[in-house]
Amino acid sequence: MVPRVTIQTIGIVHSPYHTREEMPIQPPGAAYVEGTVEVFSRYAGGLADLDGFSHIYLIYRFHRTRTVRMRVIPFLDTVYRGVFATRSPSRPAHIGLSIVELLAVDGNRLRVRGIDILDGTPLLDIKPYVPGFDDRRGARTGWLSADMKRIRRQRTDDRFS
Repeated sequence: MVPRVTIQTIGIVHSPYHTREEMPIQPPGAAYVEGTVEVFSRYAGGLADLDGFSHIYLIYRFHRTRTVRMRVIPFLDTVYRGVFATRSPSRPAHIGLSIVELLAVDGNRLRVRGIDILDGTPLLDIKPYVPGFDDRRGARTGWLSADMKRIRRQRTDDRFS
């Protein structure tokens, strides 16, 4: 038997997107869009020294997604793919990941740019983006080798409701 895991929410993401239809697919589609990450006061001490980083990972819960599918038709494609080969929110744990630009740390609030997350999304964790650790030269993108510029024009739809 697999044990259940409980993950503590550490904050809330605030963005201009109140519906899925408004949201871009990924952060490049929201390159100039700003938002705020509110970290609950009991976790604010963990933000010390974060202001020296230009980008951070936001790890969050797709709180409005109810479906779980092992095969999905992802954005930018027309054929079914395994959910773990996509960034679909219809995954078993409903966990999302975005890299955003960190503009400022003000107490327990982070001002960020490039946000592609629905307003009110529960925040699970924050990690600094470190190019020396995270950048993988020559990384392959599998089935997603199409022109990535299309992401900038794409918005979400209801396929993962």
